[in-house]
Amino acid sequence: MTRESDANPPVPTTPAAPEWGRAYTAPDITVYFDKARCIHFAACIRGLPQVFNTDARPWIQPNAAPAEALAEVVRRCPTGALHYALASGPAEQPENTTIQVCENGPLFVRGDLEMAAPQGSVHDTRMALCRCGASHNKPFCDGSHRSSGFEAAGGEKLNQG
Repeated sequence: MTRESDANPPVPTTPAAPEWGRAYTAPDITVYFDKARCIHFAACIRGLPQVFNTDARPWIQPNAAPAEALAEVVRRCPTGALHYALASGPAEQPENTTIQVCENGPLFVRGDLEMAAPQGSVHDTRMALCRCGASHNKPFCDGSHRSSGFEAAGGEKLNQG
């Protein structure tokens, strides 16, 4: 993810940048977690439970899996709450642009994305956009659809995990 004033590539370039979230570093990879963008879809936990363990502290253990496997699971995060930077190798690349409508949930958007938001312009590869109207982090989903009673058709039922 980059902000309008940041340089490309669309991934974090420094662990000190607060907009990337918290950095979890291993010799071959750094994983960044932005709590404000997480809606607990849990693709990370299902993908590598030995790395993403909410009962452990810290909850992300990047040394517990090979860097390439970890990068692949991070790319599954539909919200952009997780990103990575490899110590060597290619930066995270955007996928073809897609929009997935989730039943009773957000729009999951992937691609080379730029969002003009009240907080500023955001350039990212993955976003979960609110469609219930209840998010406190608009235009991004914050999971408020679960408690707001929002119901709408979609292509995939949103995991409540």
